[in-house]
Amino acid sequence: MLKLRKVTVPPTPFMSAPIEALSPETRVTARALLIGDRIDIAGLERSDVLSTNPLAFRVGANGFAALFRYGAVVLVGLTPLEEDDVIRSVRHRVQGEFVRREEETEVIALSTDKDEQIPPGGPIYVRSLDPERLLLVADALAKSVALARDEHEVAAVFEVIEPFARELAEKGRTPGGRRAMLKLIGNALLVQQRVSGRVAVGEKPDALWDRPDLERLYARLEDEYELKERADALNRKLAVIADTAKALTDLIDTERSIRLELIIVLLIVFEIVITFYQMFTGGGH
Repeated sequence: MLKLRKVTVPPTPFMSAPIEALSPETRVTARALLIGDRIDIAGLERSDVLSTNPLAFRVGANGFAALFRYGAVVLVGLTPLEEDDVIRSVRHRVQGEFVRREEETEVIALSTDKDEQIPPGGPIYVRSLDPERLLLVADALAKSVALARDEHEVAAVFEVIEPFARELAEKGRTPGGRRAMLKLIGNALLVQQRVSGRVAVGEKPDALWDRPDLERLYARLEDEYELKERADALNRKLAVIADTAKALTDLIDTERSIRLELIIVLLIVFEIVITFYQMFTGGGH
């Protein structure tokens, strides 16, 4: 009589039970935090590294963490205590730590009988909770929280620049001084560098080089979080800020030039008056 041998499928990350027991869905929570301007991950060696860019590794029995150089941390399937442990362990590597952290939470659902999709309101449906898929989700969430902070910073710059433009329109003179304008330009340049430089919203994650079959999943993640649209909108706003600040700075420079010319004219007139005075007083003797 032929005997059937039972084959045990090894559990994948986040799976502590056989695949049959996961029906209909297994869900994990992904949490993204922007904790600072930069995280120094150089020399951070671990035995359980899943990726080096970003630095991703397993945490505990079922957890996953990814650290991004531009200050974002993405934690998947961790308990609150495990999340605190991870953040505490990298805190000494954070440059420019934020008091107010941007945060975004999403649910990832394992569903082998559905296409990989993101319906309105979530969750993110994936066919497997393998490291490559988790890296794509982490990349999208990290960029989203980074863009959220940039959007707040640009809005703050607009709040500062609006009174300058209004007073110029209503009273015909420039408020403040050159230093205030230079600060506006500096803030705009910092945000622009963050959007186009360190965060590199337009660049695809390294995981896609090895897994081109996941292009569609990442495209859906980009659409869900509107990464390209938000980056384009930020760049347009930054261009407006830079142009406005430059125009105001040019006006201030023009006013300073006029004042300097007036001072020079007054000095010349004063010198002429002194000369005539000395001539008249000398002639009187």
